[in-house]
Amino acid sequence: MSPTPDVENQPPEFAQRDLWADDIALREAVGREGGTVFHGPLEAYGRLAGGELLRLSFDAHRDRPRLRTHDRFGHRLDLVEFHPNYHAVMAAAIEHGACGLSWRDGRPGSHVARAALSYLHGQVEPGSSCPLTMTHAAVPVLRREPALREWTAKATAPHYDPGDAPIGAKRGVTLGMGMTEKQGGSDVRANTTRALPSAGEAGTYTLVGHKWFFSAPMSDGFLVLAQAPGGLSCFLMPRWRPDGTKNAFRLMRLKDKLGDWSNASSEVEFDGAWAHRVGDEGRGVATIIEMVMLTRLDCMLGSSALMRMALAQAVHHARHRHAFGKALAAHALMQNVLADLALEAEASLAFSLRVARAVDRSGDDAQEAAFARIATAIGKFHICKRAPAFVNEAQECLGGAGYVEESLLPRLYRQAPLNSIWEGSGNIQCLDVLRALSREEETRAAFLAELEAASGLDPAFERELAALRTELVGAGAPEAGARRLVERMALALQASVLLRAASPVAELFCRSRLGGERGLAFGTLPVDAHFSSIIDRALP
Repeated sequence: MSPTPDVENQPPEFAQRDLWADDIALREAVGREGGTVFHGPLEAYGRLAGGELLRLSFDAHRDRPRLRTHDRFGHRLDLVEFHPNYHAVMAAAIEHGACGLSWRDGRPGSHVARAALSYLHGQVEPGSSCPLTMTHAAVPVLRREPALREWTAKATAPHYDPGDAPIGAKRGVTLGMGMTEKQGGSDVRANTTRALPSAGEAGTYTLVGHKWFFSAPMSDGFLVLAQAPGGLSCFLMPRWRPDGTKNAFRLMRLKDKLGDWSNASSEVEFDGAWAHRVGDEGRGVATIIEMVMLTRLDCMLGSSALMRMALAQAVHHARHRHAFGKALAAHALMQNVLADLALEAEASLAFSLRVARAVDRSGDDAQEAAFARIATAIGKFHICKRAPAFVNEAQECLGGAGYVEESLLPRLYRQAPLNSIWEGSGNIQCLDVLRALSREEETRAAFLAELEAASGLDPAFERELAALRTELVGAGAPEAGARRLVERMALALQASVLLRAASPVAELFCRSRLGGERGLAFGTLPVDAHFSSIIDRALP
């Protein structure tokens, strides 16, 4: 048998990479948005994520969660089993602050730093980002109820405990969510699950009904919506009752999903499950809206993270793979594609961290709060819509290798559509923007103020600013035109952030995205652009 020939013209392994040191745009954005004091933790997590966590992620993703409804003796369990690497990844994220830093550390910029940690983590194991996001986002909701202070403390603690035990036996907890039902989907007011007031402790109920999508069913507690006597209300439903007995909910099956393989999603039925009300009866949507704003931000961050990793993989491959006499990255057309992807990735990140700063300051600044309110819906629509096409273009840069699981790109591609669906689809986001513009004047003012701050910095941006100003102060867009309007608002916000940051890519972003000097596909930038400098900025 002939020996295997020498392997030539193949790129070296991508890892070990320092995801913080490699990302100039990330470091600049964190500093610009007020997170400089947290550089140390971010630097440490960037090294960990680009090495050990990326290695662990392959088995965490490949060995999917399994549901165990009963033990071998017939006792009901309702447990979800994971590969040990999944737990290792979760532990690293929680210990480094990916879901608790913003609540434990009161310094300005903590939400920006937590967002950057989420962005770094989402590049290597996005499936585990689901429970991390929900645990983080549930905290302001739980803080409304003094009776739930133990849940608040342990949801923000830097400890991960995957064991199935009552909260009193755990140093840290994670939280899931149950909103949608078979008959309603995004229309949660159509929910039929009933919440019956208990005869004992005030504020406690028993739940009877179901959830069609029950996210992260391995969690210790869940925020759910159910119909109380006073209307749709929000509840914390724990896995264990306060008396130390298992709660009465049943995991029926795990969803067989397109992607997000490392994470579990389920269908569940409630048969008198104990729950504690959060907020007033009939105010379930209003109670949980703060959580939704935070999860929408993490959808933006998650899609930006997928784009970042796909871009890095494409650039790495193109620099080391040769075709037709030179490196792929030296071919002019490939440079156009990579530079176009780099523009998109930096703009998405810059916008996301600008929103993180608004969240960080929303408690003390009404204008920032109004901006966060509308910008999360705008960003979730636009950035999450861009991710699938972006990742597919990056796959194409690798050719057939990008269609093979070992390249990581198929995992990213399967994951890419999730964030546009989760936490409200694109239509829901656009309708929410129209609702905010028509009912909350402060959101319109905050949006325009954000654009006005970049006035005079670019001619293409100036023209778009004038057009949007006219449109937004008029009668408003009809529902059928909502997507087009929100897309324009998103592009203008991205341009505004890049221009004020004096980013080297700002002028080309405005020319291509606002000025029309670009086609519909990636790789259609004007030919006089300095592609190589943009690519070098994207991945040194």
